[in-house]
Amino acid sequence: MQSAATLKNALAKKQPGIGFWLTFNAPSICKTILAGGGFNWALIDAEHGQITDSDYYALTNLVASSGASPIIRVPYDLEWMIKRALDSGAHGVMTPMCHSADDARRIVQYSKYPPRGTRGYGPMFSAHSFGLQEKEYPAGADDNLLVIVQIESRKAVENVEEIAAVDGIDVLFIGPYDLSKFLNVQFGSEEHEAAIQRTLKAAKAAGKTAAIFCTSGEQAKMRLSQGFEMVSIVTDVGALAAAFDRELAAVRGVEVGQARSAY
Repeated sequence: MQSAATLKNALAKKQPGIGFWLTFNAPSICKTILAGGGFNWALIDAEHGQITDSDYYALTNLVASSGASPIIRVPYDLEWMIKRALDSGAHGVMTPMCHSADDARRIVQYSKYPPRGTRGYGPMFSAHSFGLQEKEYPAGADDNLLVIVQIESRKAVENVEEIAAVDGIDVLFIGPYDLSKFLNVQFGSEEHEAAIQRTLKAAKAAGKTAAIFCTSGEQAKMRLSQGFEMVSIVTDVGALAAAFDRELAAVRGVEVGQARSAY
């Protein structure tokens, strides 16, 4: 199992985790993106994307077969949601809105088999994305699946050192857009950036992976230079819309962003 845990292995080797956001239940789009290589994880977004748990199995196996780790973001920190994601073959689960150490401990508990946690046993399909048989999966599950919590609220930042210290948490992943709204400050403001840097520092101090959502390769490169170890570079829907805007602007001879209002 360990050999197939692409993202976890990259992070252990101090290699950057570079991924993208999948919001469409569109295997052909996902496969096309991954076919060229270069990514070691893909986020399957069941919180805000057009993806439900009935889509998990096909998408996790597609991502894994393309040489990347499928990470599922569940809608909420409910035990059954985390269980469904793991039982569908996720290499890790991202849980939004982790506000406290108690939240983090509960998420870890839901993600681990007894006696470490309370995850129900039923890995009939979990093993497939690792290239394993069902009987081989449980022994390595607790140690090889990533537990990722999102830091994206004022309360989370206030508690971030305690969250980072929770045993079993692997990654602190900043959601910068929600964070700016919870802080009630402008995106990119001094207070916003201070919260991001505090989270980065807390993750580093606790020996956890520091990660952040980015919307461009340039932004992701900047965050990696700051010490973040895991970044997204784009969303599928964002890249698609940007490509159409660019070409529409070119054919109409206007600046990008003006093409749709020019006619």
